[in-house]
This record gives sequence, structure tokens and C-alpha cells, in this order.
Amino acid sequence: MILIIIGALSCSEDDTSFTGIPEGEEEEEIEESDFDGPTYSDDYTSMASWAERSSWNLANVHDPSITKDGDYFYMYQTDASYGNAHAGNGHFPYRRSTDLVNWDFQGMAFQNVPSWVKDSLNSLRAQMDPPLDPIENPNYGFWAPEIAEVNGTYRLYYSIVVHNPIIGNDNTEYWTERAFIGLAETNDLSSNQWEDKGMVVNSVPDGRETYTRNGGGDWSGYFKFNAIDPSFIETPNGEQYLIYGSWHSGISLLKLDPTTGKPTELNSLEDYGTRIAGRGDVNNNRWQALEAPEIIYNEETGYYYLFLAYDELSVAYNTRVARSENIKGPYFGIDGGNVTNGAEAFPVLTHPYKFDNQPGWVGISHCTVFKDEALGKWFYSSQGRLPEGVPGINASNAVMMGQVREIYWTADGWPVVAPERYAAVPDEAVTEEDLLGNWEQITLQYEYRTMQTSVDIVLNENHTLGGALSGSWSFDESVQILQINGNDFIIDKAWDWEASPRRTTITYAGISNNGYSIWGKKS
Repeated sequence: MILIIIGALSCSEDDTSFTGIPEGEEEEEIEESDFDGPTYSDDYTSMASWAERSSWNLANVHDPSITKDGDYFYMYQTDASYGNAHAGNGHFPYRRSTDLVNWDFQGMAFQNVPSWVKDSLNSLRAQMDPPLDPIENPNYGFWAPEIAEVNGTYRLYYSIVVHNPIIGNDNTEYWTERAFIGLAETNDLSSNQWEDKGMVVNSVPDGRETYTRNGGGDWSGYFKFNAIDPSFIETPNGEQYLIYGSWHSGISLLKLDPTTGKPTELNSLEDYGTRIAGRGDVNNNRWQALEAPEIIYNEETGYYYLFLAYDELSVAYNTRVARSENIKGPYFGIDGGNVTNGAEAFPVLTHPYKFDNQPGWVGISHCTVFKDEALGKWFYSSQGRLPEGVPGINASNAVMMGQVREIYWTADGWPVVAPERYAAVPDEAVTEEDLLGNWEQITLQYEYRTMQTSVDIVLNENHTLGGALSGSWSFDESVQILQINGNDFIIDKAWDWEASPRRTTITYAGISNNGYSIWGKKS
């Protein structure tokens, strides 16, 4: 197990929601610092309306994708907002930032539905056996875009789903209609002027299932690959791939023509890509609870990393990762499980959790992963949702806050997601004295729709452990390596989002021997 530590001590001037010192306890005196971290509230419901969008920062974010153009990071996302504030104002919201901390909402990438979607939908319906009548007014959803830069051109791969049910000749409603992935391009993200390139791929039936269903409990998917959740990668040798898929039959890797950004043809099932990940019995299970694939290549480790979202998105969402030396797989977890063949992916990188003084976060997945070369750091970004039933907030689980977190790499080449959101805390060395005292620790052990809470531990001056842990610890300041019971921790800094007032603190993150992330924070 290799763990990572993040740290320093200071304080901010401002207060925030969901924090505070329990009645009857005095706040520990904290050394002040000139670092000015984020102070905005996690409960943004009072300014969630479209009229107040200039104040959103990272409020109302779902399924983000991030790239950089000039001095700005641009984030594109699903049509989703608290109270559907975005409705009627276009599609695929986007915002930008110079520091990954403070974000300015820019508007919507598209104003209208591309006309090819309806045309393609009805053309495919006409080819079904028996043929189905055209849908004159499709009901659309706009989901999970992917933004990527390719040789100076910015590609926006976007998902449009058709919610209308397939209605058979007996007038019975069956599976909802298919989804489409399209492509638009621009040379300047600040212009928001896109040239639409049309369809890339669509959900395709493979003949194993009809579009009929045997009641509400029949989830044997009609389509082979569900054409949503695109992500893009260009390999070191210049090959380009689209990775997509959700639930039905797993995750597809689709080779692209580098000139067009599309597949060469879509004439046979093989043209829709090759499955590189599944969950459970991949040959017979047509309802696999994984989606939102993202592949990155880390040249320092020589591996491709496949990030996946598991389970339903409102609460249970959790992030897994597997890796391969070949873009086509097979992909293996840290435990050696073959994820391409359906093994559970480990490590677990994010999971519903709660530190003290805040309701916690759930639904933390569907990530984008990227490296900022200027900072020399890797980042993870997704939404997080407040839990269900937070007192004083109507529909609290619909509060979707965009989260950006740093990624660290263990000595054996596995990514670990930081336990606290990124705040650009300055990088400074930590001393052994900084580590002494009380900590909260969370093990992100997988439990469906269950929030993992923290336990209290102590790092004593005599290098023993107290509280919920026993054993010993040591620290090598020259290389900034902490050891707890023989396990290595790498050191950095973080912002204590749960404190009141917020301040810098020390945290640690790592991977246990059984593939669960361990997160800790100095109290």
C-alpha cells in the first residue's frame, strides 16, 4: 500500500456552509497564512437560477470535460442544473478558468439541435424489421460531451439521446430509442463558433435481443453498444480512438480516421468498435453497471489507464481504474483482475464519503482526467452531489458541484485521487512537527449507495499511533516520505473545505492492499 500526504497549516478569513465547531468546544488556534483559498458555499441553491449564472463558479456541473486553449481551461458538460435552470437556453453548458479554481460561466455551446440527428434517427427506424414510422418531434437529451485538441483544432464529441420509446406495431411502448454521438469543430474555443461535422456513431442493435421487453424488470439491453459518454485519445504513434458506452454490453474502443475524427465506415457490427471493458458475465449480461470511460496515457509509467464510472449516478456513483500496456487491452486492475473479461475494476478511486463538519459528497464519478504541462500535474474532475435529505435544502441530492482534484501516482504506477478539492495551495515542504496530532481517516471501501465516514487517528510525538489505529509511523523529511506501519505516504498540500473558516491542512491518500483508496485529513 502506497499512500500520499498533503499538508501545511493556515487559515482563511471567510466562513462557509456545512462547517463549524460543535457547541461547547473551542476552536484550535491556527497559525494565519497569506494564502487566500476558495470561500464559496457548497450549497448554491440560493443562486442556482439562470439569471444568476455569472455567480455559479463550479455550481451546476455534471459530466465535465476539460481542455486548455491559450491561458484558459475550458469545461464542457451535460445539460443538467438544479431546478433545470438551463432549460430553454441552449445545450452543452461551458465555462472557463485560468487556475482551475475560479470558473466563469460562458453560456451554451449549441443553441439548436443539429438537423442530422432527426434525419439519422428516422432513417434507421425505416430500416428496422418491421419498419417503424418516423418520429416528427423527438424528445432529446444532451449528455456528456468530450472536448479534445487535435493539431490546433478543437473537437467536441457530443451525445444526443432520443427519449421517445420504440412503439411496436401493437402500439406497446418498449425500449427508448437510440443515442447518437456527433462531432463539431472549432479553431478558437473563445469564439464559440462551431462547425458541425455530423454523426460519428450511433447505438446499434446486434440481433441478440428484440426491442420488446417482458415487463419493467427486463433490462436485457436491445443495443450492443450504447452511443453515449464519448472520450478521445491519440496514442504516441498517432492513432486516434473514441471510447464510449454505457451499461448495455460494456465499453467500446473505436478506431478513428485522424483526418475526419470519425470511423472509416459503419457497415457491420465490427465497425462499431471492440469491447475493452465489461462488468460481470460480459457474454450474457446485457445490463452492465459501468459507463463514462476515459483513457489516458502516462508516458512516465508506460501504461494506458482506463477510468470507469460504476453504478447509478445520483448516489452510488464511484470511480474505478484499470491499466494496460496496449490501448486495445486487455485492461487489468491492481489485483490482477481482467476487466476486459468482466472482473471488477480496482482500485476504487472515488466513492460516497463524509469528513466531519460537512454533509459529505455522493455521486462522485464520470470523470475527465488531464495533465497540465505548465504545472506538471495530473487532475481529475467530475461532479459531486450532496447526499439525499440534507436539512434545509430542497432536493439536496440535485445539488451538483463541479469538483477538480489533483491526481498523484504511486511508486508502482497507480493513480490516486486527492481527498480534498484542488485550491492551488502553494507547494511547500512539510516538517515532522506538522504531522503530529489528530487526523480523520476514511477507507473508500465499496458499499452500494453507502457513504463511508471517517474515524479518528493520532500521530504521536513518540512515533506511535493512537485512536482507531495502532502501530508506528516515521517521516523522512529529506525526501518528504511518511511511513505508517511500513507503508509509504507522499507529501503535498491541500485546502480544508470542511473547516470553518476554511484553511490549509495536511491530508493523505493512497491505495490499500485490497484496492480501496484511503483518505486522511489532519483535524
